[in-house]
Amino acid sequence: MNITRENIDDLNAVIKIEVKKADYNDSVNETLKDYRKKATIKGFRPGKVPMGLIKKMYGESVLLDKVNKIIAENLNKYLVDEKLNILGEPLISTNVKSDVDLSNKEDFTFAFDIAFASEFELKLSKRDKLPFYEINPTEDMIQQTIDNYKSQYGNNEEADTVQEKDLVKGKFEQLNEQNNIIENGATYEDALFAVDKVNEESIRALVLNAKKDDIIDFDIKKAFTNITDLSAMLHIDKDAAEKLTGNFRFTVKSISRHIPAEVNQDLFKKVYPKDDIKTEEEFKEKIAEEIKNSFKPSSDYKLLLDTKDKLTSKIKITLPDAFLKRWLLSTNKELTEESLEKDYTNIQKDLTWQLIKNKIAEEQEIKIDEQKILDSAKKTVLMQFQQYGLMDFPEDQLEAYAKQMIENNEEKQKIIDRLYDEEIIKYIKEAVKLEPKQVTYDEFNDLFKK
Repeated sequence: MNITRENIDDLNAVIKIEVKKADYNDSVNETLKDYRKKATIKGFRPGKVPMGLIKKMYGESVLLDKVNKIIAENLNKYLVDEKLNILGEPLISTNVKSDVDLSNKEDFTFAFDIAFASEFELKLSKRDKLPFYEINPTEDMIQQTIDNYKSQYGNNEEADTVQEKDLVKGKFEQLNEQNNIIENGATYEDALFAVDKVNEESIRALVLNAKKDDIIDFDIKKAFTNITDLSAMLHIDKDAAEKLTGNFRFTVKSISRHIPAEVNQDLFKKVYPKDDIKTEEEFKEKIAEEIKNSFKPSSDYKLLLDTKDKLTSKIKITLPDAFLKRWLLSTNKELTEESLEKDYTNIQKDLTWQLIKNKIAEEQEIKIDEQKILDSAKKTVLMQFQQYGLMDFPEDQLEAYAKQMIENNEEKQKIIDRLYDEEIIKYIKEAVKLEPKQVTYDEFNDLFKK
């Protein structure tokens, strides 16, 4: 086995791999012997098929398989050992012809094209300025958050008459065409629905102002057109709900009304148990701070985009365009030459940015280990559960879900990419001069439209 590299120019090179018979012969023979033991061919006893026939039938395919394995292993090892930061992947060379004749030769030469980006320096200082957009919450956002907390910490109370936002509980009984209850007909006890979920306006009007024990007759499918809601309300499956027809009699059993919490110290303590908030103004200030903090990831993301624009314009990196286009076409079967040419400027920019990020990670010795990946996955899982109101989740179960998440290579790579971006943002914030700009949420979104 002999591996050599020949530079074509500053950005392109050819790797030659010479495979001798001694590199593959023993492995090929062992495999063919195994084939012979297992071969079942008419006219020969098991294990007694002549080796010449086995070689004729399987020799070339086994040889090709072994040689390909040798090439793959040694090419990858060479790239690692030589610390070659290539772009894309090696391609069968168009610069140097390979010498591969499996039928007539015993030694082979494989040639692969590889390519590099030009060397560049990354110099950032406080003379480099970047805008940093701080998003300020509006009064409407603050009030909406207060309303959500009022609802969250409010109470349900029994009411005398039905109003628009109430929950009504009762019994549905199936009626015949004469609006009489069908004996042994469908009956649904303890059905519960929100008045504002009644789709038909005329039926909603019948329910409004009803009192306990009042009776209301209506077409159940007109009142509740959403089959999922209807099946949940009646505690039946969707197929059964789909088949329901005609009028039902609803008898009101109870009326429940949600009373929002008062904005007072009791609410302040429930929302922020660790803070000593005494006034509504302090409460609003705390909420504003909370909302502002929730916008920080968006601000960081915009900073990353602005950094990308600035550095890809400032740092000139020469790319091996011909090789890259060939590699992209070979690895993306749906990509056409026409679409590639159309998008190539953006591809160049993205690749340049990736090289810059790699340079930052290398120079700043940014490392993402398995523990960081697991911790990030746990945060993601916890946030997902919190969306469903599960605020305290057992640590062992949280870790089990996180480990399951990162078993998916695609999900794991997303986490790794996000962690690298977070570390790069930290570096950018320290390396350059940030110019804070106060904007509203709408103004911030308009920046992306531009």
